[in-house]
Formats: sequence, structure tokens, C-alpha cells
Amino acid sequence: MIPVILSGGSGSRLWPLSRKQFPKQFLALTGEHTLFQQTLERLVFEGMDTPIVVCNKDHRFIVNEQLANRNLECQRILMEPFGRNTAPAVALTAMMLVNEGRDELMLVLPADHVLEDQKALQRALALATVAAENGEMVLFGVPATKPETGYGYIKSTGDSLLPEGVSRVSHFVEKPDVKRATEYVASGGYYWNSGMFLFRASRFLEELKKHDPDIYDTCLLTLERSEQDNDTVTFDEATFACCPDNSIDYSVMEKTQRACVVPLTAGWSDVGCWSSLWEVNEKDANGNVTKGDVVIQDSKNCMIHGNGKLVSVIGLENIVVVETKDAMMIAHKDKVQGVKQMVNTLNEQGRSETQNHCEVYRPWGSYDSVDMGGRFQVKHISVKPGACLSLQMHHHRAEHWIVVSGTAEVTCDENVFLLCENQSTYIPIASVHRLRNPGKIPLEIIEVQSGSYLGEDDIERFEDIYGRSTPIERGVSVKTIAQ
Repeated sequence: MIPVILSGGSGSRLWPLSRKQFPKQFLALTGEHTLFQQTLERLVFEGMDTPIVVCNKDHRFIVNEQLANRNLECQRILMEPFGRNTAPAVALTAMMLVNEGRDELMLVLPADHVLEDQKALQRALALATVAAENGEMVLFGVPATKPETGYGYIKSTGDSLLPEGVSRVSHFVEKPDVKRATEYVASGGYYWNSGMFLFRASRFLEELKKHDPDIYDTCLLTLERSEQDNDTVTFDEATFACCPDNSIDYSVMEKTQRACVVPLTAGWSDVGCWSSLWEVNEKDANGNVTKGDVVIQDSKNCMIHGNGKLVSVIGLENIVVVETKDAMMIAHKDKVQGVKQMVNTLNEQGRSETQNHCEVYRPWGSYDSVDMGGRFQVKHISVKPGACLSLQMHHHRAEHWIVVSGTAEVTCDENVFLLCENQSTYIPIASVHRLRNPGKIPLEIIEVQSGSYLGEDDIERFEDIYGRSTPIERGVSVKTIAQ
């Protein structure tokens, strides 16, 4: 059995903590470790192969770092240039496996869900395995115990298949209103759609070809044109752009005659919004969930998340307050489904706060925007031991670098030199430069930028060990450009 971890979501309903470039699966929301790390760790048991991870290409280095931090492994990272929902991601994975002669069972899991009961998960997997080996397409359904409006629902026929406990799917229901959700819970036989599946790779492709041939054909061509570098596959962008944006449910599961449901009673949550995150976290005597420097007075059933500043709350009930360095979100707990629309509004306004945090992660480390004005910007830059930034040039800004701790190797045009703690240097406009950490501890510097334009797109890369180089004109050397 091969776990396929889908890590392409943006988690916009958990803004401002979750951002497009650092979404919720990479955040530690329910413990010390991130949702992505928790998902992989629960799959380490006998009979389970090393996972395949499908992610956005912009998240590749975050994935690698989070794997390394917990000594976790994956056998392949498949990188999407942009999201096309779950059906194409799973189709490309299945095609790759079948092409390699590996027609195995695929356990499809989102990277950003919570499962509290490991033994219950394994019991459900045991039932699902028997069904999938008999050619069924298994969906794990969570028994609907309350009228949730944020989940899709599945209705089972109640007829037992082999093995006992597995039943055929009658029909799927989109996210209902409160009235319909209440009726579903009262009538019984309804499950929340967990978005977790088990089926054989060839079975999925057979059903996809029958019910959604556009995705099947486009993915086949995309895989043929994709690039593989060791254990990393990058999907061809131009072909992938033509692929329909559909879910596994819509493309296959709602249409196939082989769909069945296995009950999953494992403390599941998709942590899809702030109210669901409140539900799965430990609460105080008044039902409040707090994180960070938070002081609460005369308040009940609130979710207060601080991220540096002191957050004080007085006389509130059923309120969510989330503070980050560059944004604050306050909402009634019953209205948090509207956060996604707020993110859409902010995107329409061109606001950068939906894309990145003030601290932005890069393969070499991170940078944190400390202050910004009309013609200046101050950043705190942290470079991992042995890592280096690209050899680059800026057309509109100069930079001053001050070493706070560690040792910096600086390239500036023809000069290469070392800077130690409390030393500084100046990088003029249009100078070809690079920063490297040759030491054994993190390099921390303060960078002061000044110039007429300070955007991150004012960068021309000439060499980059992370494959981000900007193509330069043939026959023109870096030395010539520097001159």
C-alpha cells in the first residue's frame, strides 16, 4: 500500500495564519509538529510503503525541510506548477506507478487533516484493504454526529459488502444548509466525506478514463512531458494548464458503480476553519483556546491566537481573534466560513498579506521584514549553515549588510571576503553579489535596502544551486555582466 499525500491546498479559511506560500499543512496547529508531519508519522507501521508527496512546486523546499526536521522519508515528490484539484494529482501519481509496473493500492490522504485515534485508523484500513483488493473504490466516511455545514456528505445504501462493515455509496451531497444537515444526522446512514480514499492504481485510471476522459488524456500527456530529477518529478506546466480542475469525487466517485464507504471513527477533522480548530484543541475551564501571549477576562468559548504581541480579551463569547505580525482577523465563531471570501476580497485588492507572512521561507533559510518606508526596507536574514543565496543583481536598489551573528562569505563583483559579527559591507546598485554561510551555526544579518524600487521581482539570478536561475543571454558571462 502506497500513501499518496496531497499537499497542494492553500488553507485560505485559516487566514491570516495560513498564507498561499506557507499554507496550513506546514503549520503546527494542534501540537508541536505540523499537520504535514503528523500525517506522515501516523503512516509509519507494518505494511505501509514510504509515501509519495504531491505538492505545489513553490512548496518543495518546505516539504524537504519538514521531512528532514522529523527524520521522515518520502519516495517521490511530485510538483504541480499550480493547483488543479485532487483528480489530476492522483491520476498523474497512478499513471507514474502503473508505468513503472507498480499497480499497488493507493491510500490517498490530504496533508492537513487531524486523526486522533491511530488504532481506529488501522482498523478502518484493514476493512478497506479487503474491499480495494476486490476491485472496490473505498471512501472513508466519518459518521455524521452533528449538523456540520462545512463538510460534504455521503449517503450509504446500508447494504453490507465484503468484508462486513463496508457498504455501497448511494449518493453524494454537497455542503448542506443547517436544516438539511440536521435532517441527515437525524435520519442516520450519512457520513461526512473525509477526502480519504483507497483503491488500486489501475482501477482508478480505468474509472477515470471512463467518466472523465479529458483529465485522463491531459494527464497522460502531462506525464510524458514532465521532467524527473532523482526523486523529484516536475509536471509540464503548459500541458498541465489544459487539465480540467476537478476533484476525485466529481470526476470518479460520484459516477462509478464501484464506490463504497468504510466508517472512520478516529477523531477526524479537516481543520477547515477556525471553529473546527477550536474544537480539536485543548480548552480551559471556560471553553477558551489560547496560544501565544494571551490574557483573557470574563470570556467564554473563544479562540485567541497571538503571535508576538500581548493580546488581551475582555467580555467576549464565541469570538475568534488571530494576531500575526502584519494582520489581525476578528470574527464570530459562527461566521468563520466567511474568512475565505475575505481572502478573495483582499486578493482582488492586490494585498500581499494573503500570499506571505512577514517571515518568508527560502531554501537557504528565511527573511523577515522588520520595517519599510518610501525608499527603504529593513530585513532580518537568516542563512542555514552551508547554504548560500543565488549569485544575483538588483537594478534599482543598493544594500547594506550587517552581521549580527555567525560568519558571512560575501561576493561583490570581483571581490570575495569574510565578515564576522558586528562587521558590515555595502552592495552598490547593479553589483553582482552573493551571500553564503560557510560556518556551522546560522548566519544572522540585518539588511538595509535603499532605492527607487524595492520589490522582490527586482532580481536577476546568474547562478543558483536551487534551480531558480534567471536565463541570461547566450555568450554573455557573469564577469561581463558585472563589468
